[in-house]
Amino acid sequence: MASIQKHGTGWRAFVFRQGKRQSKVFPTKREAQDWAARAEYLILNGAKVAAAMSFGEVMARYASEVSPTKRGERWEVIRLDKLKRDPIAAKRLGDLSAPDFSNWRDKRLREVSPASVKREMNLMSSVLTKARKDWGLIGANPMQDVSKPQAPPGRDRLVTDEELERLALSAGDDLTNATARAFHAFLFSCETAMRAGEVVGLVWARIDLDKSTARLDKTKNGTARDVPLSKEAKRLLLALPRQDPVFGLRSDQLDALWRKLRDRAGVDGLRFHDARHSGITRLAGKLGVLELARMVGHRDLKMLLVYYNETAESLAKKLD
Repeated sequence: MASIQKHGTGWRAFVFRQGKRQSKVFPTKREAQDWAARAEYLILNGAKVAAAMSFGEVMARYASEVSPTKRGERWEVIRLDKLKRDPIAAKRLGDLSAPDFSNWRDKRLREVSPASVKREMNLMSSVLTKARKDWGLIGANPMQDVSKPQAPPGRDRLVTDEELERLALSAGDDLTNATARAFHAFLFSCETAMRAGEVVGLVWARIDLDKSTARLDKTKNGTARDVPLSKEAKRLLLALPRQDPVFGLRSDQLDALWRKLRDRAGVDGLRFHDARHSGITRLAGKLGVLELARMVGHRDLKMLLVYYNETAESLAKKLD
């Protein structure tokens, strides 16, 4: 049965049918009633609805209802739009099986990297889980019986002092120039181990130079954190022209400028994200494991092993 209750400034709809419970809050009572009616219908007629809906239609619903609640909405929607053009999207939801996704996986592995296939499989599995748990369209997620490609080995690329010199010459030292600020952002990331998106999103209102901290309200894992700033990190910030955001760059600008200055400097294969690798490896010599995890925003300590790339030679020096 469905029930509608006042909830703060809005209305919460409750649905309990065939052992399935669902609830959601809406700004108006009418929206809550409409949702409850649809939810009840889907629970009672899930098999019929699933038989009529294509997988592509379910992905489209996920893109419009679920993706907007995520920080990575733009990229997720782009991936879903591409997946909707794949032949597997034309299959009826109720007809999908594990072999369908196994065949799709094998075909896709001939086109893109295992890491890309794994990301796409995780996204499709999220869509199917939503269709099962919240929308009551299917009784099981067929993707659960499909093995995912093995993730490639983690990168161990660290920037060298000689490469930094060449990059500095390529970028120039005029920080009113966007290319110079892109290299400045790389140096700041090396010093703080902040991600590219976190660096370009930094604003002065979130920086406290007296306390030597930078507040990040939006991070990759969705948890806000305070990043401690070293003397060098503060020097890099103070050298910039005063503007907001601090580095005066968008993510797409930073990516394009970085590739251009890197190639001009003749530095092979170095990515902007390698600054985070270099930063974490350097900070590991100064901070304990828990301190380092807190600074760089890793809730899973195993993730530090992906980024920590100290050489055996450097570790040997610490033993003596």
